[in-house]
Amino acid sequence: MMLDKIYSFIEKYHMLNKGETVICGLSGGADSVALLLSLYELRERLGITVEALHVNHCLRGEESDRDEQFCRHLCEQKGIPFKSFSCDVSGYAEKNAVSVEEAARKLRYSIFAEHSTDKKMATAHNANDALETAVLNLARGTGIKGIAGIPPVRGNIFRPLLCISRAEIEAFLSQRDQDYVTDSTNLSDDYTRNRIRHNILPLLHEINSSVIETSINSMDTLRQENAFIESAANDAYESCIQGTKLIDIRSFSPVIRKRAVARLLSENKLPYSHNRLEEADSIIIKGGKINISGENYLVGDNGSIELKKIPPVSDSFISKPLVIGENRIFAECTLFCEIIQCDNLKKNETVNKKSTFYLLDYDKIIGRVVVRNRRFGDRIKLSGRNFTSSVKKIINENIPAEKRSTLHFLEDEEGTVFAEMIGIADRVAPDGNTVRFLKVCIKRS
Repeated sequence: MMLDKIYSFIEKYHMLNKGETVICGLSGGADSVALLLSLYELRERLGITVEALHVNHCLRGEESDRDEQFCRHLCEQKGIPFKSFSCDVSGYAEKNAVSVEEAARKLRYSIFAEHSTDKKMATAHNANDALETAVLNLARGTGIKGIAGIPPVRGNIFRPLLCISRAEIEAFLSQRDQDYVTDSTNLSDDYTRNRIRHNILPLLHEINSSVIETSINSMDTLRQENAFIESAANDAYESCIQGTKLIDIRSFSPVIRKRAVARLLSENKLPYSHNRLEEADSIIIKGGKINISGENYLVGDNGSIELKKIPPVSDSFISKPLVIGENRIFAECTLFCEIIQCDNLKKNETVNKKSTFYLLDYDKIIGRVVVRNRRFGDRIKLSGRNFTSSVKKIINENIPAEKRSTLHFLEDEEGTVFAEMIGIADRVAPDGNTVRFLKVCIKRS
């Protein structure tokens, strides 16, 4: 019996507690009428109070008004409290550049949320709807969560008819001699879901006449497996998260890693896709960075991954004559220069190793010196090396992404003599004959 199946489904997913008020979303169609009547007939067994809410989308003129009147009359007959609300779906769709179908869904659920505070909201999605959703999600691209179809419970919204087929609903209404209204837009193939309903589901039924019943069991299994994976992913996330960084997430399986990254992005209101999660998983293992949106990047390093804001590298070239004292080419950064006389090189080398400043042989610098930012094609022959290095390669391998856009460089008339966080050029390295040192240090506020 359909009522027993619904009752068991409600119990299985802990949808209701005794004493609660349930608002039924009532469109007037067969599904929503069956939802209202079934909960109404189960109200004493469940210990609940039933109300109804109708949303008039104002899309079909007199037909829309007819549906609203039907719902009002049905509730009056049963003594069920009833409310109706109207919304401008067409106007919303045009203003927000979304489909009419999506606009109707957004407005409908907005009204549901507004008028179901401290109550439960029941919608009439059935097993056929769940299979349609699974097919639609599969066509668009999805994981196990999308193939599992419509969730039985989300927040205060629950769907007790997901275990019931459309055929069972029609039989239930026929037994009670209960009529309902038909939305004419459901008869056309103008909407994607209708094309699935009218074309794909009949083909599946030809392959397996019990496809709806078997899909109920399949989706139940998928929901259980998804819940297990989600629980494991949440445990991993909580054990690894530090700020916006997942520490040593590499120790978990790929499916858990990707779910943890998805949660990190979701909690920071950032988009993700299957391909993006695959890329994120790759940089957890190999290192690197990927852009998510705007200045938001995922940076992978040594089995961990971090969400960072990295300002874009300026396309403009900044260059100013170097002065002894304070130099500023970036906000909140200052480069200090000082000339020091010293004939004890070893003493200064010892100090240099324990400090964050750099020492250059001032007398080896040729002509004027400028302080500038990084530029395309920078190369430097570092002290102690017999080859010239690409600055870009050194930066990508050794310098945190968030610091790269504000690195300081010193250049004399023959080229680069200093690169911040990289080193000094071999040709200006101090030696036993050095008399004057150029001491360079950078302070970041």
